[in-house]
Amino acid sequence: MKVLRYIIGRFLHILNLLTQPSIGQRSDESQRAVEEELKNYSLYQFNRCPFCIKVRRAMRKLNLPIELRNANTNEDFKSDLLAKGGSPKVPCLRIGDKWMYESDEIIKYLEKSFPL
Repeated sequence: MKVLRYIIGRFLHILNLLTQPSIGQRSDESQRAVEEELKNYSLYQFNRCPFCIKVRRAMRKLNLPIELRNANTNEDFKSDLLAKGGSPKVPCLRIGDKWMYESDEIIKYLEKSFPL
């Protein structure tokens, strides 16, 4: 099962790199305001997780430069995710002290909070 997950994850990661969506456009002033608000945001994720890829694609479409934290390769991020977020699941969007799981919920929140 691990081998199959690895192969599929690798394939999805490469496919994502080849088919990246275009970056959304805002006015310079509006983009600066968005970037300032996003300083308190971070996305805990794995590079090859299909649900994480889905969230990262939405972030790109919305032009949201949210800090990415790879909880698969960084033990500090992994322990933060479990201790503060309450679950080792990814993707997880941290907004200050709030932790949001589930890719669809994260995307809905981002689309509502930062429309183009």
